[in-house]
Amino acid sequence: MEKIDTGTEQLIFEKENGVAVLTMNRPEARNAMSGEMNEAMRNVLAEVELDPQIRCVVLTGAGKGFCAGGDVKGMASSGDGTVGENTIDAAIHRQRVHQRATAGKLFKMPKPTIAALPGAAAGAGLSYALACDLRIMSSNAIMTTAFAKVGFSGDYGGSYFMTQLVGSAKARELYFLSDRVSAEEALSIGLTNWVCEPEELMDKAMEVANKLANGPAVAYRYMKENLNRAMNGEVDDCLDLEATHHIHCGQTEDHRNATKAFVEKKEPVFKGK
Repeated sequence: MEKIDTGTEQLIFEKENGVAVLTMNRPEARNAMSGEMNEAMRNVLAEVELDPQIRCVVLTGAGKGFCAGGDVKGMASSGDGTVGENTIDAAIHRQRVHQRATAGKLFKMPKPTIAALPGAAAGAGLSYALACDLRIMSSNAIMTTAFAKVGFSGDYGGSYFMTQLVGSAKARELYFLSDRVSAEEALSIGLTNWVCEPEELMDKAMEVANKLANGPAVAYRYMKENLNRAMNGEVDDCLDLEATHHIHCGQTEDHRNATKAFVEKKEPVFKGK
């Protein structure tokens, strides 16, 4: 894989064959977020969204964890977990901007995003995982909201993503009680799409990512927008959006080539246009 400079070793950015792999790299802290990592994540996600050569994004963590969320030890040592040298209003604005540029970007960017969990995803780290379109968990990985344990209400969109995936009642249970959710339970309640053995995690993630990177990129873009709109939109709005996107896809080279390949009983080759 080609390694791209992110300005820090706390976030590794590699790409190959249309797939971008972003690795949160603070294994000594279970890949807990830092200001340095957050800034790099924001910049890299903006870059991969606009890069036409990247057609799928994989987010993972180095070592045995995915991401522990905020750096609680750092918060404890400073005595202030949210404001620091900012005013409260400035801190709120900063957090809002950063959340939209990271978790919001993973959720909204017009290409598939995959979270590969080698271990625990907790707090805002869980929010990152839930923001992605698909999730793959190692069999020994766990998920936990964790916020209540440190007196936080939750951030990075986790309450929205969790509610959409498992419903309001289960989301409230997981937020209030902060129970650990095993990989098998996550699979059964719809928080993850696949569970595999630890040594197979990245192979499985790349198998799915490569399949998506070689698929109909224009169609995926509009599928994702349709599905996101369906989460909150009125049915007529969704029907109208589907009609617009469906007709547009019918004018693409990918569609014409795929229908011809279907008739000829061949595998289609998608070019993303």
